[in-house]
Amino acid sequence: MTPAPEKLLLAAPRGYCAGVDRAVQTVERALELHGPPVYVRKEIVHNKHVVQQLAERGAIFVEELDDEIPEGAVTVFSAHGVSPAVHADAHRRGLRTIDATCPLVTKVHKEAIKFAAEGYTIVLIGHEGHEEVEGTMGEVPEGQIALVETEDDVDALEIEDPERIAFLTQTTLSVDETRAVIARLRDRFPAITGPRTDDICYATTNRQLAVKQMAGECDLVLVIGSRNSSNSNRLVDVARAAGAESHLIDNEAQVREEWLDGARVVGITSGASAPEELVQRLIDFFRARGTEVVEEFEVLREDVRFMLPKVIRQAVAARQG
Repeated sequence: MTPAPEKLLLAAPRGYCAGVDRAVQTVERALELHGPPVYVRKEIVHNKHVVQQLAERGAIFVEELDDEIPEGAVTVFSAHGVSPAVHADAHRRGLRTIDATCPLVTKVHKEAIKFAAEGYTIVLIGHEGHEEVEGTMGEVPEGQIALVETEDDVDALEIEDPERIAFLTQTTLSVDETRAVIARLRDRFPAITGPRTDDICYATTNRQLAVKQMAGECDLVLVIGSRNSSNSNRLVDVARAAGAESHLIDNEAQVREEWLDGARVVGITSGASAPEELVQRLIDFFRARGTEVVEEFEVLREDVRFMLPKVIRQAVAARQG
């Protein structure tokens, strides 16, 4: 067996953000209030472990509303947000919906609606196929919004009126990644306008900042998160860009022996949808191998909290009353 690392560094902040915490609690409370089954459109958050735990408690995860959910059933929309068409479909089928969309994603939706109403063509920086991107694009009439991922995509854009153009970003991207794309947009379209404040989620930014600073002291950085988690994948990119070897894992069972060869200091972080218990399991894995030194690498402290959706708060109050 490869020798154990001498030291573990734990990035702080890491793990659950306020939006994920709110979304997971929303499903838990819905199950308590209404009993199973509670239907959830898409994964409530992008983490296999969380989804599996909620499924064991009676949540049923479906890809789309049609046919899979009985009429009138309690249905939760995921943290990533949905388009107006999905809301309309749910209303048509009489579903009792609970919207767990992260408030920061809702902010982007509102910005998209505002820019569209003012006649702007919107350029959305994001990853094609991501649920958040699909939800945001659904807020805008077809032909009035374009998706870009790279600077080359910006170069290929054809905009009818370059004087009426605005940009928005997916909340879970890398700050450095979007900086370059926004700079190219400003070069090509000097009149472009954007949101008053950065759309990239505070938690995404903070977790990247912590990894960027920690990676310089690590031989290896392990990021706990699922493959379909955009913010988790970006943490691996950030660690590698800072000079450390880095890998994305769902849990401690995925750690490979060859990664640990020569790794004296191992950094650990987790994406915004990964629960802390997975971090603790990874620490236990290394302790069992003989690692004794475990230190927090705190860059800043977060104190953001989001209230649960109004329908949940009202139902809880009614039950207590």
